[in-house]
Amino acid sequence: MKSFNTLLAENAVYREGLPYERFLAYGPESLTDAELLAIIIRTGSSTSSPVDIAGQIMEMGRGKEKGLNALFSLSMDELMGIHGIGQVKAVKLKCIAELAKRMSAQKRESVFNCNNPADVAEHYMERLRHEEREKVILLCLDNKLNLIEECLLSMGTVNSASLSPRDVFMHALKCGASGIILLHNHPTGDPTPSRADVSITNKISQSGNMLDIRLRDHIIIGDRSFCSLKEKGMLWQ
Repeated sequence: MKSFNTLLAENAVYREGLPYERFLAYGPESLTDAELLAIIIRTGSSTSSPVDIAGQIMEMGRGKEKGLNALFSLSMDELMGIHGIGQVKAVKLKCIAELAKRMSAQKRESVFNCNNPADVAEHYMERLRHEEREKVILLCLDNKLNLIEECLLSMGTVNSASLSPRDVFMHALKCGASGIILLHNHPTGDPTPSRADVSITNKISQSGNMLDIRLRDHIIIGDRSFCSLKEKGMLWQ
């Protein structure tokens, strides 16, 4: 049983808002978002504590990126513009955001089946919905629609990314794919396909039919939403 003095000391730690000590005493679940971030920031400035600096970061989130999600949208320069955040801390914070994306996307299963558009969208949602530029990813599949390999085909501007059927099928042939799925994000958060999206999709579909590598779907990722051109009847096969 803990002594009275020990209990008093632990209660003082909890009341005084010392995140590191509270983590050791009560675990990470006892901390607020700002306090968790403060542990990473570690030191404050002459005028602000680590918790205060964490709060500033979370308040700077814009658009769809609020709270901790501000780490995805804020640039290195914006982070370093906060008094108490230098280059080293800014790098650490951006690395945390990248780790969060990768951990969210990682699946326990060694084999990822791409038969269901909703499963594919969920698998890539956290990786792509925070991106500020369009990225086009090619999923190369075997004849059971299991993922063989994925590759980044293109990274574009805020609202466009170039895509060439030649690049698509060079990768697909190289890894011996029987089928493919195209995947890209819309930084606006709206997954509604554009005319250009539909046009290039069907151009690639026709090319794939001639090579006996079927385009199974083209999935567009928005902000917690997606659009499957196959489900929408926009994919000619």
